[in-house]
Amino acid sequence: MQPSRRRALFSQALLLAGLILLWCLLWGMFDLLTLVTGLGVALLVSFLFYLPAVELSGRINLWRTAIFLGKLLVDIVRASAEIAWLVLKPRFRSSNAVIAVRLRTTSDLIMSWTAEAVSIVPGSIVVDLDRTASTLYLHALNVHDDADIDAVVAEVLGTERRLILAIGSRAEADALRHDPDPVSIGRGQ
Repeated sequence: MQPSRRRALFSQALLLAGLILLWCLLWGMFDLLTLVTGLGVALLVSFLFYLPAVELSGRINLWRTAIFLGKLLVDIVRASAEIAWLVLKPRFRSSNAVIAVRLRTTSDLIMSWTAEAVSIVPGSIVVDLDRTASTLYLHALNVHDDADIDAVVAEVLGTERRLILAIGSRAEADALRHDPDPVSIGRGQ
């Protein structure tokens, strides 16, 4: 069997396994009947609502994945405290922005996971993702000037960087070493 065909089958098997797991979690049971009906529903969904195969890099760096998850947890705690302080602060003056961040990756998986990771950190939410331009549009709280915009862009690109180093392709990881100024590239300047 050709390697590309084998990767496509593996990707499809992962999708089916994920849908079966979701079905079992929805029912709260992992018995034979739930698994069989989950397989039936997963196959039905896969054929009726075709999704293009997600390109997997075939590479997982466990150390970089641990760094990504640790930094994500720290970001969630830090941002939660900052948002709580903003809400409780006397004379709070709201200043928000919608910011376009051009990502370095063209991988649908990395773009999607970057959007998810950015969205679960309080203070910003992704409102759109342009796959063709590799651009995230996000709404950010407490943005007053260009320095705040640069900080948000740097956070997003840092999250993307950690994801690429954890699960991205070797070519993308190597390209990160030659990236001149990620913030100005991220802002599309």
